[in-house]
Amino acid sequence: MAGQFAGILRVAVPAEAYDELVDALQGLSAQGIRVLIAESGVEQSCTWKPIAMELVGNGNDRPGIVRDITRLLAEQGVNLERLVTEVRPAPMSSEPLFHAEAILAVPLTLSLEVLQARLETLADDLMVELVLRSEP
Repeated sequence: MAGQFAGILRVAVPAEAYDELVDALQGLSAQGIRVLIAESGVEQSCTWKPIAMELVGNGNDRPGIVRDITRLLAEQGVNLERLVTEVRPAPMSSEPLFHAEAILAVPLTLSLEVLQARLETLADDLMVELVLRSEP
């Protein structure tokens, strides 16, 4: 881009370190680096827990699996932090299988049991296997 680079970085620091971080970032202007701080990104406290999700289904079965899962997650207030998908052959039959691994940011107010039940109902409809587990 005409010798220019733009990037977005999201960081989380304890509230007591916020001012020090902002000062250090703004000090980068001496090296010609322009930093914009998005105040809307300031979170007072962690209100979510990380949950890992794994999903396996028939790769040729039907389109829209990711769309349907992410729609349900959004309806529950769950944020999709990371998603990796691929279609690879099954070990014995070489039939294509759809695999998805995700890290979810689940609101503390949503129990894992409730989320699991809602996802399992959808997984049954989609004919996929779905596993949730708490991340350390």
